[in-house]
Amino acid sequence: MFKKAVDAKSQQRLSGADRKKLKRTVRERFPAVSDADIDLLLPPKAEISVAKYPNRILVYGLEGDCPLFFDADGRGSEIFPTVYALWKVPDLLPAFILKGGEVSRYVLGGADLMFPGIYIPPDGLPSFSAGEPWAVKVPGNPAPIAVGSTTMNSTEALKAGLRGKALKICHYYRDTLWELAENCSIPNAGFLEDVVFEDPALYSATPASESFEDNSSAGQMTAMTHESTGDASLADGAAPISDSAPCTDHSVVNEVGELVNSAMADLQVTENASGCDSNVDDQHPLSVEDVDSLLDKCLLQALHTTIKDKDLPMLGSILWSSHVLPCRPSGVTLDIKKSSYKKLSKWLQSKSTGGLISVKEDKHKKEATLVSVNRKHLEYTSFKPEKKKVDNNEQSAKNISGEGQSEKTLDVVELYKASTHVNPILAAVGAETGKLYTAPETSQIVFAYIEKENLVKQTNKAIVVLDATLCDALFKGAIKKGTTYPTEIHKKDVGQTFINRMQAHIGVTRGNDTVVRKGALKPIQIITERRQGNKKVTKLSGLESFLIDAEALASELQKKFACSTTVSELPVLSYSVKRGLKFWSKVVSLMISEGFLLNNMASKKDTSRFLTRPEDKYYGKCSGMSFEARRSSGDMMAFLVSDDFSVIAISICSQDLMS
Repeated sequence: MFKKAVDAKSQQRLSGADRKKLKRTVRERFPAVSDADIDLLLPPKAEISVAKYPNRILVYGLEGDCPLFFDADGRGSEIFPTVYALWKVPDLLPAFILKGGEVSRYVLGGADLMFPGIYIPPDGLPSFSAGEPWAVKVPGNPAPIAVGSTTMNSTEALKAGLRGKALKICHYYRDTLWELAENCSIPNAGFLEDVVFEDPALYSATPASESFEDNSSAGQMTAMTHESTGDASLADGAAPISDSAPCTDHSVVNEVGELVNSAMADLQVTENASGCDSNVDDQHPLSVEDVDSLLDKCLLQALHTTIKDKDLPMLGSILWSSHVLPCRPSGVTLDIKKSSYKKLSKWLQSKSTGGLISVKEDKHKKEATLVSVNRKHLEYTSFKPEKKKVDNNEQSAKNISGEGQSEKTLDVVELYKASTHVNPILAAVGAETGKLYTAPETSQIVFAYIEKENLVKQTNKAIVVLDATLCDALFKGAIKKGTTYPTEIHKKDVGQTFINRMQAHIGVTRGNDTVVRKGALKPIQIITERRQGNKKVTKLSGLESFLIDAEALASELQKKFACSTTVSELPVLSYSVKRGLKFWSKVVSLMISEGFLLNNMASKKDTSRFLTRPEDKYYGKCSGMSFEARRSSGDMMAFLVSDDFSVIAISICSQDLMS
């Protein structure tokens, strides 16, 4: 709902009556909210504004602060809190707990929440109805990350085997609604740029015994971690439990130990996975200074090897994923969050301040864009890029893929050939008149002639004075009679005017095949027809202009869209048809000159077939024609024409015979 940025149509303050109505709607919509919570979200003396958007969405918020509620349909029946409101009052909505922090990447990417990604507590799936507002939380983090409405009730979800869509996400952390706040903030350190994990403060501040009292899955996982670390600390040299300790203490310890063991058995796979990750991290421990140095090295490597000036400007996300990350050493994990910059935009801005690159930040998307590279910078010139060694197998695979890519590469070039109008210009500069030229080459020819004849106006260098040859080349035959030929022309108009006077051609290259055709390139036509009720058929024509094999494309489309495809030739006028059209044009001209009025008898019977015999019998489409001609005096001439357009029957009736 808030994936793309949309400007508000209007924004205004709420009146006293509208403020009361909003509070009443919030109280009815969210029964768990108390009056104190409402006063916390909507203070009595604070100014509340509403922004109206083109899609009928209303966004309510405090002036100079963050948005708190949004109305999805503009009628008050589907009002939801924003994540800012949920961060202030976390219990405002019931919440689904994700199975892990990694699942939050999909939610923050704009995907809806599916049942397989939800943690189901031991008590079973909580009860809910379809269309209810629910929040989404990450285990170990009390702050919600998204809000949406349920797609089905709990009974239907259990019948479906907890498969399918659970929550239709309406708003999530880091979407455009979250960015509406004047000071975009996060509730804790677990909220990263594209993922949310547990709150680190809870691990350091919450003791193990208190964690076990939490009934949520997040609390259980936290308790397990703390209890296991506590056991390890005891094993490493903490004071053992004496024999004089009370019996109750031993029982408590035993109970806690049993809980930890059972919980760790359930989390055996998770622990192993986390252990693997920790091993990978331990292999390459990097400090903040090392990460900063590695970032600079990877950027310089990318600037030398993969980033070309023709590719600029380039979005920061593309620069990072397609150029910087591939330049990191093998086996090393490069994370911008572990550097001193924390954000990609801050790192690029620091490089821009140093003069190595030029960066511009988009205010709407809030993303940095690489605009230019200073390749004369000392840091750039002093860096020596590394040459990566490529295995023979990888090289052969790249060659094979490159050959396949070259076969599929399509290149379309506009070419121009000299006409009789511009031949004197080409002859004057020594250019070949029968050669095909591109648009830049054509402009160079005319400007070479201008420079040779010294036709630039001395008082104004942007004006070209036309001599007789250049004037005829540009305007002869293109200006109406009686109109005076121009004597001057602006430089920016010379090239295009000269190109328009040449014969246009199109050069199409696909792999090793090249063809040049006269005239403009005919585009591919895509037509959709409806057949047999609601059955739709899509027709493609004009593929030959782009050297596309129709049979191969039909086979590919059949696999891609799981549909049936056929290839057939378009109807083309044969030589006999073209010859017949010329014959008929002569007959019609002659009969009109004799005063006959032509009527197509076939059009009265059937538009798709032509009448071929007087007894109204049909055969074949477009196989023969029958015409009648009537003169103003009343005489009529009727004749039949066969397939080869020879007249096989002629009859002339006067008005007296017809009566």
